[in-house]
Amino acid sequence: MTLPDFSFEVAAQRRGHARIAGVDEVGRGPLAGPVVAAAVVLDPAHLPAGLNDSKKLTLARREALFAQIMDCAEVSIAQASVAEIDTHNILRASHMAMVRAIAGLARPPDHALIDGNMVPRDLTLSAEPIVKGDARSLSIAAASIIAKVWRDRHMVDLAQQFPGYGWDRNAGYPTAAHQSALVTLGVTPHHRRSFKPVHNILYQDQIVSG
Repeated sequence: MTLPDFSFEVAAQRRGHARIAGVDEVGRGPLAGPVVAAAVVLDPAHLPAGLNDSKKLTLARREALFAQIMDCAEVSIAQASVAEIDTHNILRASHMAMVRAIAGLARPPDHALIDGNMVPRDLTLSAEPIVKGDARSLSIAAASIIAKVWRDRHMVDLAQQFPGYGWDRNAGYPTAAHQSALVTLGVTPHHRRSFKPVHNILYQDQIVSG
């Protein structure tokens, strides 16, 4: 298995960029909850061992790495709300969260490594997109872990307020149990109304009530 490395960061430093931020988002696919982005500036002298795409790590490993990254790196976490997702679309909202995460760093980076194939249009600093960046760049991998753990914890908190949807287990993703709960329990304020399964339920309700 190929692991992410520091080659993109080194290449950027050779081009004159001293502070490199890795940026990733989590939560494009769920039916509920915000989309969350993280920006991480790693210290090359203190790289946590075992950094990888958050999707390839166990829950326990993600939690352990989350703590290590928070201790040894510069980290910023931001989100775009359900209302912003429904207003703008999920891609635009994801990019809004990324720009906010970068802006939230204590010191602006010189260059950003963005997971995906696009640089957010509102980003004014030097940046490059990296397809599958969370599996290729250590800084993006770190950002993916931070965003994933933070969002999962947030969904666990929301699950306490809105029981029955299984958000503590599915993080808002469209599992069979979640979609069944949508039908039986209805749509909450944290559901994305622009997403088809949620929209269809609301539309059906309107037809029935109409």
